[in-house]
Amino acid sequence: MATLSVLKFNDPGGADRVLIALEGMQERAMINLEDAAVVSWPVDYRKPKTRQLHGAAGAGWGAFWGFLLGLIFFVPFLGAAIGAGVGSVLTDVGIDDDFIMQVREKVTPGTSALFAFTSGATAPERVVDELRQYDFEIISTNLPEEQERQLREAFAQE
Repeated sequence: MATLSVLKFNDPGGADRVLIALEGMQERAMINLEDAAVVSWPVDYRKPKTRQLHGAAGAGWGAFWGFLLGLIFFVPFLGAAIGAGVGSVLTDVGIDDDFIMQVREKVTPGTSALFAFTSGATAPERVVDELRQYDFEIISTNLPEEQERQLREAFAQE
């Protein structure tokens, strides 16, 4: 099962740095990066810039990221549609109104976020160790509660 994690950084380039780190871990067979999207919001922009890892090559992912990021950042009044049952597929991976509101409140001008679908971490403790050097906040993950608690503790974020 793939895990959706959303990491928030206090600068517009942080998400790109961690994406590069995850790609390196994938090359070393430490984790499988199914797909990702980066949201970068320079201070002087009205709206964030978004970029998908696989771009047009993953049409299904493109539709997913386009819908999700549009819902959060570009058409916020549609956020209530999730609660109305339009996004049952999204709620299956932990995306609900609370998720949307958290991301919307935390990813603001001057920040960035990495939305990553990962699976098959062969050495989760090594992945965590390599990511410790980066300064980020875990906004959300759809890991089981105990695993999420352990991950947040590893990064000292309760």
